[in-house]
Amino acid sequence: MSYLKTPDRFAPLGQSGITVSTLAWGMWRFAGDDVALARARVEAALGAGITLLDTADIYGPDNGEPFGAAEELLGKVLREAPALRDRMILASKGGIRLGVPYDSSRAYLAQAIDASLARLGCERIELYQIHRPDLLAHPQEVARALDDARQAGKIVAVGVSNHTPAQAKALAAFLPVPLASHQPEFSPLATAPLFDGLLDQAMTERMSVLAWSPLGGGRIAAPQDERARAVAALLDAKAEEAGVDRAAAAYSWIMTHSAGIIPIAGTQNPSRIATLPDAYTPRWTRAQWYAVLEASLGEKLP
Repeated sequence: MSYLKTPDRFAPLGQSGITVSTLAWGMWRFAGDDVALARARVEAALGAGITLLDTADIYGPDNGEPFGAAEELLGKVLREAPALRDRMILASKGGIRLGVPYDSSRAYLAQAIDASLARLGCERIELYQIHRPDLLAHPQEVARALDDARQAGKIVAVGVSNHTPAQAKALAAFLPVPLASHQPEFSPLATAPLFDGLLDQAMTERMSVLAWSPLGGGRIAAPQDERARAVAALLDAKAEEAGVDRAAAAYSWIMTHSAGIIPIAGTQNPSRIATLPDAYTPRWTRAQWYAVLEASLGEKLP
């Protein structure tokens, strides 16, 4: 039986010169005022070999907390345990303003980056991504804002989140350095990047791909329709074969793609975070991988 390539544990972050883990841990639900628990979550991720930690300035309101709350909580952890900072590659995002909704103007991004750094208590953010495209901002203005921060040493690499390939290409045309990353939604139930040119662009331009909601927003854990149940059944078969759980099988399916997609796991349970490397165990044949895709699409590929 011929298996597809098993993903490496670490890989380049685009052409930035930074090396990151091929699993990431996300802080969308990183909330509360228990700094000890927050620190336990961070230490669990680092202890599992996950070096890429993903947050954003907008993480907070979805949890009933203020704008910037997740960054603020991580900042408290790092002030309590500053040595943790040297073990992580920190990614954050900006460009969303409550009630606006998007602002990637040069002035606002400069302010947003400084505010993120202040909340985090850091001198720099290794990867800074525009969270969603601002349709009113010329890509040249966005590029100037990002490069201003890069030249000032406030950020190292720049990327985009929720951008189309065309939007990413337009921004890249005005940047003096290559875009390091795309961050789309991608999971066995959300496969648009396979077909809309995003993964093709990432491979062509040597961009990393960070997949948000890799478990389909909970639909893989608790499938509610026939399509999701069909995908879950195939993931369960792979999980049983490999001796892991369904989530690990889903992450491994994502990571098997030749674009080297990095799933951003969102669990906030330290014991679950510790098991995330189980995703490196399953091995997929080409037929098995395509079977999951066809189950997701609800039809055979031509």
